[in-house]
Amino acid sequence: MDFRVLDLCCCAGAASKGFRDAGATHIEGWDIVPRENYPYTFHQGDALAALADVEYLRTFHYVHVSPPCQAKCTLTLGTNAHLAGRYVDMYDEVRDLMYASGVPGSIENPRARPDMVLCGEMFGLGVLRHRKFELVNWSAPAPAHVKHRGRVRGWRHGEWFDGPYIAAYGKGGGKGSVAEIQQAMGIDWTDVHEELTEAIPPAYTRYVAEQFLSQNGAAA
Repeated sequence: MDFRVLDLCCCAGAASKGFRDAGATHIEGWDIVPRENYPYTFHQGDALAALADVEYLRTFHYVHVSPPCQAKCTLTLGTNAHLAGRYVDMYDEVRDLMYASGVPGSIENPRARPDMVLCGEMFGLGVLRHRKFELVNWSAPAPAHVKHRGRVRGWRHGEWFDGPYIAAYGKGGGKGSVAEIQQAMGIDWTDVHEELTEAIPPAYTRYVAEQFLSQNGAAA
């Protein structure tokens, strides 16, 4: 069974790893900056340019995009609202190009339609890391959210809280170390802090891909 996946804005390849775990036979990743730790076929380039090449897109069974999320993430909308203007928001362009291509896929972004909202507790991970997935040109039932077992460990407004989850972003204040983030998210091929803090756990895209394959299969 052939299952070819394109992962745009791939960073170090956490989403790609999930697709591989689900059975992807060929994966290509694109990122605007070099990603030496990316474990599959890598292209340095503009994700929007790749999306505009419909002939190229249609050589894949599935296209996933994680557009830059800093402009609309919870931290920027709250504590770091003064920094919002520094960040690029590509969601509208990504969405329009993906739907127009006709190729099935997913968009993971704070602005994405929440067809699936996944968190680490669903997969027994040591992070919460809620993420929205918009399913493009296909559909699947939304999974039920599960109750969290406690708090995220760290300092909050001068008070220390313990809990079963680590904060996989930033530094200081009790946030997770590189080793803790790797273990909590199931990522062992990069130890670059920036790549880890931008990643989603591979378990998320494995779940999404398994739902897609269960409904659609892949080309023989």
